[in-house]
Amino acid sequence: MLVAVYYNNKEIPIEEFPMPEIGEEEILLKVMASGICGSDVLEWYRLPKAPLVLGHEATGVIEQVGKKVANLKVGDRVFVSHHVPCNTCIHCQKGHHTACETLHNTNYFPGGFAQYIKVPKINVQLGIYKLPNDMTYEEGTFIEPLACVARGQRLADIQKEDTVLIIGSGISGILHTQLAKFKNAKKVIVADINQYRMKLAVQFGADYAFNSDATLPQKIKAINNGRLADKVIVCTGATPAVTLAVDCIEKGGTTLFFAVPDPTIKIPLPINQFWRNEITIQTSYGAAPNDLEEALKTLTTKKLNIKDMITHRLPLRETQEGFRLMTNNGESLKIILEPNNPNL
Repeated sequence: MLVAVYYNNKEIPIEEFPMPEIGEEEILLKVMASGICGSDVLEWYRLPKAPLVLGHEATGVIEQVGKKVANLKVGDRVFVSHHVPCNTCIHCQKGHHTACETLHNTNYFPGGFAQYIKVPKINVQLGIYKLPNDMTYEEGTFIEPLACVARGQRLADIQKEDTVLIIGSGISGILHTQLAKFKNAKKVIVADINQYRMKLAVQFGADYAFNSDATLPQKIKAINNGRLADKVIVCTGATPAVTLAVDCIEKGGTTLFFAVPDPTIKIPLPINQFWRNEITIQTSYGAAPNDLEEALKTLTTKKLNIKDMITHRLPLRETQEGFRLMTNNGESLKIILEPNNPNL
């Protein structure tokens, strides 16, 4: 079978791998669609483990089923979660499933940017989600990224009357925009430095889109009765976004760091300001089963405009082109690889 092997953002050759052999409690998935995530192109995050096969938003059709697998059959259309928690450790018991060591050490093989993947026993038991009949494979690739967004907004406690500021309007920023509107946030403001992305933010439901610059706090106050944002969601690893987020949060508000700078960056934070104004700093990482279930349920409502987020559909052999599109900040948003689509 063919796989795209990641060495760095500019070196992703297509290589031949042997077809995985499954055990009696495993399945073989024929990958029909797999989205390129913003985290896939973060070299500081990926290079230490390279070479590897990326892709963690895979949907497809079950090609083989181990003889001890129950409730699944050949031909089932499914999304497969690459990471699954144990559900029994202290972190899981406290609701911090994405801090679970099992979650951080589980995965399917070799990765979603391949024609086929072997799904291990624990993922079969805890990470298979059947796609509704009216959900395409492409739409199903949004289950994982939307689940991450849903987790972040739950932890940040987005309320109906909140004014929400989202800094960064890439894939995650647009999903945050749509989900905040779905949850009836009072105002959703998006800030970015990319004019194309700002236009997209408004297209997908943002009430306002502003440049990410020093005047942003004043702009927010001007359209929000003199108040700053109740919730600020940082969807970019750009260092200036951290400082800007601090300047834009209202007293008693919450700043969610959905994306972060690379680990070599050290940023001083005005703790005194947080203390004086009872500002909360919240982080979120990944998605747990309850988040994936919420995302799937939300997508079935058809109230989020997912289809128009897809700007490029590429065959596996053009994985390198997909990464180029993702990293050049041009006119692209969601890029999906389709390893077994004969029409591409």
